[in-house]
Amino acid sequence: MIYDNLANISIYSEIPEEVSRFLLSLTSQTPEGHYEISENIYANVDVYETKPINKCKFEAHKRYIDIQMLLDGKEQLDCTSADGLKISEAYDENKDVMFFEAQKVLPDASYTLIPERFVLIYPHEAHRPQMASNSISETVKKVVVKIPV
Repeated sequence: MIYDNLANISIYSEIPEEVSRFLLSLTSQTPEGHYEISENIYANVDVYETKPINKCKFEAHKRYIDIQMLLDGKEQLDCTSADGLKISEAYDENKDVMFFEAQKVLPDASYTLIPERFVLIYPHEAHRPQMASNSISETVKKVVVKIPV
């Protein structure tokens, strides 16, 4: 996992240059939708309400690395190793996601996502996104970039 300021994104060799350019071009005014960045890399921009922690699930992917960044608002995101977590929803190959039971899981790290900060999440890292920061639900606009492994 990498958590850093967007101004530093170009120093990470695992992030393709076209992804860095795309993320640097986004603003809170960027429309919701699906964006093709290159042949195998895409992004989705969504608006939603953050949720209480008990309504959020740990998830992991197999085929894609995630880069998540808020364009507006604030959200909490927990991360932990997927090793040893109990699967609650089996891997869906079409959606490239599986979910885990979250009871009694202490995250290895917890991040506050805000504009101008990004988190890069590898497939072996389970993450619990969309959590209300300080238990206060708010509307956020978020971009999630998918980079094939």
